[in-house]
Amino acid sequence: MMGQHELGASPPPLPEPLVVLAAPTQVWSHHDGSMGSSPVHGAFHGEWRYLRALELLVDRERVERLAATLEPGGASFRGSEPVRDLTRPRVERTREVTPGGVVERATVANDGDQPIAASIELAFEIAFARIADVRSGRATVAGVDVQLERGVVTITDGTRSLRVRGRGGELAVVDDRVVLSADRILRPADWCTLELELELEDLTLAVRGVLVGAPCTAVEPTGRASTDRWSRRAVADLESLLLDAGHGAFLAAGAPWHLTLSAREALTAARLLLPLGTRIAKGTLRTLTARQGVRHDPATGEEPGRILHELRQHRLEAQRPAERLASFTRELDETPLWIVLLHDAWRAGLPLETVRELRLGLHAALWWLRAHSGTGFLQSPQTDRDAATGSPGPVDAAVQALACRAAVGAAALLDALGDDGDPWRAWAEALRRRFRAAFWVTRDGARFPAASLDDAGAPVATLGAALGQLLGSTLLDRDEERIVARLLLDERLSSGFGLRTLAADARGYRPLAEHAGAVRPVDTAVAVEGLLRIGLRAEAQALAEQLERAADAFHGRLPEIYSGHGPAETAMPIALPGTCSPHAGSAAAVVPVRRALAAEHPAAEHPAAEHPAAEHPAESPIEPVPAHPQPSPTPSAEPPSIIARGGARTRRGHLRLVEPSGDQR
Repeated sequence: MMGQHELGASPPPLPEPLVVLAAPTQVWSHHDGSMGSSPVHGAFHGEWRYLRALELLVDRERVERLAATLEPGGASFRGSEPVRDLTRPRVERTREVTPGGVVERATVANDGDQPIAASIELAFEIAFARIADVRSGRATVAGVDVQLERGVVTITDGTRSLRVRGRGGELAVVDDRVVLSADRILRPADWCTLELELELEDLTLAVRGVLVGAPCTAVEPTGRASTDRWSRRAVADLESLLLDAGHGAFLAAGAPWHLTLSAREALTAARLLLPLGTRIAKGTLRTLTARQGVRHDPATGEEPGRILHELRQHRLEAQRPAERLASFTRELDETPLWIVLLHDAWRAGLPLETVRELRLGLHAALWWLRAHSGTGFLQSPQTDRDAATGSPGPVDAAVQALACRAAVGAAALLDALGDDGDPWRAWAEALRRRFRAAFWVTRDGARFPAASLDDAGAPVATLGAALGQLLGSTLLDRDEERIVARLLLDERLSSGFGLRTLAADARGYRPLAEHAGAVRPVDTAVAVEGLLRIGLRAEAQALAEQLERAADAFHGRLPEIYSGHGPAETAMPIALPGTCSPHAGSAAAVVPVRRALAAEHPAAEHPAAEHPAAEHPAESPIEPVPAHPQPSPTPSAEPPSIIARGGARTRRGHLRLVEPSGDQR
């Protein structure tokens, strides 16, 4: 049994490490493939790290890096032994990651004309630790049992296990390290390959990876080099973030820290991807409906009809018994976001039969929406402090926009399902009147909606990226939408790399603070999508160009959050320490940006207009694209979801980032 010891005491920064990701498995390293100098380095599966300090030595020396290439589901590294003469061997190293599996290969080749002796070692350090502790910088390595039998190393802490097989050399356990080594005489044009095959298993996981058996086609070019680079990288990241909890594919929030279902992130990303198809939306909706609140539980925040906040990955570590894996919070946006996605997916081609399957969930969500709108606005129930002060608590403008949009969408859905949508249309109209009377303010001659109402009901007249949520929600009239659009392009909000969460002239503005001035790309993407919905294309293009500029600076992988500094202050945006990258919402942002920057646009539809839903399924963004012509699947066909073992020759699910032809309503 290995003992426990403490690691570093500070949160690990993410200085652009290399990640090979196939959710729920991820491997982080330097760009030469080595690990160990950063706390985030290692192989993770679910919510645990299994190993760190993976290292390749040739003649007891680290390999000198020459090049590295990141590929879908893997990475290739090229280098040489750091000996400055013509006898040094060439070294090629590859890493493949599938859900639950990692294969690490190292090949040493003699390109010279004389035989050379090579001692090769591929080794890693066993380091089981909770990912939350790794993130905090206070990770404790868990005690494990290590056995080597019949050429297989089995490492377990009693719940999780890591099985290691080696090829091409001798496998051994040395203290806390697993070592695969070989001594070879390499003739000219000869080579030697060592391979470590790792199988990571956690029977308590509530999620699994999504795999299909066909490769993806090339991303349709736009003619804009920056956008095309971003598109290719975003597609690969979205594929790698796909998960399934038994009801269809959804997107994990981001790596490394949130490789699970976060409802807000999953719902928003699925909605941004709707122009490309509805399958991710369907999987997200079904997954959340299966875990919708059914009772009142103050400990978790569960309430009847409420959509969960996050899906806990580990059954054995859940606060409730195994069948209850959800956690709820006082946040209000997940439930209206679920209704909005259901409506928008239906409009994008989700069959009415599928919507009908979710009918009870829709009625439950609407019940919750009405129950939390007793004051006329959607807000959290009173806390003990609120009750003591007699205050109903603050009211958020963006939440009211989501509520209004949810009510209008629900009315259309109810009509299509044979129910009566008129009460919700009336509810939305009453909300518009109350919002106009309570939220709109005039400051220094400028009229705009306040960000929120404080505990006393007074407007908090600040500006932030959340204003973008109001566009296309039907909460505003046309003139009011134009006012908000102009504000979004104001240099106080538009940093040049996206919208700041708080305007630069606001009290408390801090460009490196997540909610006080930094940029969340998904906020800007939502604003771009809203501007497109209401037909303000020039404004949408201006914001899209800011995200394109930021994506180019980050080589096509936008992080979850970066600084609010503008181009005049910094040559490129600065990622906040500990931010997720890749991130589902940031990757999905490429879709509205592509639409905004396209030379031609489909006719605008104002969301207040109601149209019958398309009865045909739209092309799916996780549709397997066959290498050779094959029969088309039925609209209800789901991609197979399996857990891949280490070394399994399987492929990830693939996105087809090509806007479908025809009317996608």
